[in-house]
Amino acid sequence: MAGGVRVGGPDLRRLLAGTAAVAAGGAVGHALPVVTASGVLRRRCWPRLAGVGAANRIALTFDDGPRRASTARFLRALERADVRATFFLLGRLLDRDPGLGREMAAAGHELAVHGWEHRNLLCRSPAATYADIARARDAVAAVTGAAPLWYRPPYGVLTISALLACRRLGLTPRLWTAWGRDWDATRSPAAIWETIVKDLDGGGTLLLHDSDHASSPGAWRGALAVLPRLVRWARERELTIGTLGAHEERGCREPGAGVCRSGSDRGMATYRVGNRSR
Repeated sequence: MAGGVRVGGPDLRRLLAGTAAVAAGGAVGHALPVVTASGVLRRRCWPRLAGVGAANRIALTFDDGPRRASTARFLRALERADVRATFFLLGRLLDRDPGLGREMAAAGHELAVHGWEHRNLLCRSPAATYADIARARDAVAAVTGAAPLWYRPPYGVLTISALLACRRLGLTPRLWTAWGRDWDATRSPAAIWETIVKDLDGGGTLLLHDSDHASSPGAWRGALAVLPRLVRWARERELTIGTLGAHEERGCREPGAGVCRSGSDRGMATYRVGNRSR
């Protein structure tokens, strides 16, 4: 995808413009976009960056995979529910099992970039940040046959360097409006669900984790357990669960690339009370 692709729309362009003015200040300029890590502030000031979309839809996203021991279980659960999701992948893990990435794309899921390594960008130089994102983007493109659309930084921490890298690489940063705080294996599925529904509503983007690569061992089991409840919750509210691409009606470059076509509901599962349709 060409470097001229919009990075996050007007709200993120305003963020870039504002932070560029202080970039010469060194560390302060480098770290200033970290303010977007605040969920409340992000939803209020940068709704597109937060992943706010159509009010009748929810984007389901997963971070930190792929790992066959856990990710494959999510794929089976999503297939049973007829739901497609966006997976923000770590290039290092994808490089170990590209076959799993191909399986995910073939199942209609959208593959996106989480970086090559799971490291806080505040501790990385501009050159290292660019190299990390570019290497992961290339790994995803090699698996799907098309350049990915989305980028989400580890820990949700953006920097000037990451924003500029995304602009050069044709990636659009997307964070989330709701999460499950599911990286702690001691949290029960009930506690994870309570955290989710506190902020999730139509038009939102939900973050969960399909791997414990950067979490406590086995933490992914809590996220897996809440998926059926999420589907029931969406059905009761006549909400559509699916990928970020469909949530924002962004087009895919070619069929089978794991990215939804513009104006379509490919990769979405629409629930109607008493009548499920696709």
